[in-house]
Amino acid sequence: MYRHPVRLLPICFLVGLLVSFSNYSFGQVRSKQAQSGRIEFWLTDPVRPVLFVQQSSMAFRSGSKDGPTIHVDPTQTYQTIDGFGYTLTGGSAMLIHRMEAATRAKLLNELFSTEGKGIGVSYLRLSIGASDLDEQVFSYDDLPAGETDPTLAKFSLAPDQQHLIPILKEILAINPAIKILGSPWSPPPWMKSNGNSKGGSLKLEYYDTYARYFVKYIQGIAKAGIRIDAVTIQNEPLHPGNNPSLLMLPAEQALFIKKSLGPAFKAAKLKTKIILYDHNADRPDYPITVLNDPEARKYVDGSAFHLYGGSISALSDVHKAYPDKNLYFTEQWIGAPGNLKGDLAWHVRELIIGATRNWSRTVLQWNLAADPKQNPHTPGGCDQCLGALTIDGNRIKRNPAYYNVAVASKFVRPGSVRIASDEVKNLPNVAFKTPDGRKVLIVLNDSPSTQTFSIDSEGKQATATLSGGSVGTYIW
Repeated sequence: MYRHPVRLLPICFLVGLLVSFSNYSFGQVRSKQAQSGRIEFWLTDPVRPVLFVQQSSMAFRSGSKDGPTIHVDPTQTYQTIDGFGYTLTGGSAMLIHRMEAATRAKLLNELFSTEGKGIGVSYLRLSIGASDLDEQVFSYDDLPAGETDPTLAKFSLAPDQQHLIPILKEILAINPAIKILGSPWSPPPWMKSNGNSKGGSLKLEYYDTYARYFVKYIQGIAKAGIRIDAVTIQNEPLHPGNNPSLLMLPAEQALFIKKSLGPAFKAAKLKTKIILYDHNADRPDYPITVLNDPEARKYVDGSAFHLYGGSISALSDVHKAYPDKNLYFTEQWIGAPGNLKGDLAWHVRELIIGATRNWSRTVLQWNLAADPKQNPHTPGGCDQCLGALTIDGNRIKRNPAYYNVAVASKFVRPGSVRIASDEVKNLPNVAFKTPDGRKVLIVLNDSPSTQTFSIDSEGKQATATLSGGSVGTYIW
């Protein structure tokens, strides 16, 4: 009996046709939604509370404007965005890794995917060796007192293999393109002037050895399938009172870069970026001093900042001095127990909006996770650092830093470009154009009362309303 050839086609081919048709249909729907002139709206209102929840879309129209107007101009472009995220401390990795596999997988998908409820974290910072939010202090070449290892024969990434590397592999399975920054809190103590994990300076005789230590770290973790996109030279180089920590003055950092680290990276043919400073905005003179040295400057991609002191506008001072060098915002903590209303407003105003308006390519919060008692931490480490997540076994609580990042990370994807938008009283905002051509506007109502305002983009207007202290993420 004659059978129509289509009925003999492999089932996988038929499924492929259906998937292709489905994707085409979805693309057509999305295209029609974009052409319909509607704005997708996600609200984060700590009072109600409505915590980063999609609301009814809003219509663009032509005609009169309501209240103050935020003009968005996609023809004026600024820096490219690398991502938004957190520091994945050793303690964070340990708490997540100890969760049941199914619970952990669900949490990691929520954090690192953009699908469904995923917030799309796109950038992570790691500590090279221990930070103060590890259970204990360690480096990758610890020795008994009095011993040295100038050839780094005893170098080992074993401390990261228990929790950190396995978690990173699970994250990379969800988002293979995530960018990773490494930052050391201290060299091995035998390289230091005081022989201690806390404080001291890097001995000049070990500059080249420490540069090779960076190279071995980058190459070693690459063997596990983890690419380090960039490193900072020292976390908070002007704060030697943490455990671990190191004092590294500007002249020392410049000498280390030009004498040792830059040449070592070049010899090893590493593409990992070198980022200097990594401390507060009250000392823009530090990165400028290092960049004033042409031999150091040629190896440097840019400068990193925290905001425990100074003004976020200091980033623009460094940009003006060296506009060809990039800027990054790499750390800001929230003290336990947290205050969502105050923390959301401050962090969105100063960092999500403020740092990106001042040329930063990243905004990273400190840190991803802690337990209900703000553990783990080293002896003398931070005992009040509230994680974006509180993890108690398999129980998860989402804290202010989770939402501070979510308002941007889900939609302002890597490769997005900041575009111009008006600065309006009590409505701090920032706008971006994404790689797929959509526009994203993040607005904070930085007043106690409800405000109605207009969004104006390319001759079209829409009316929006935000209650006091709330944040709107608008996408079209």
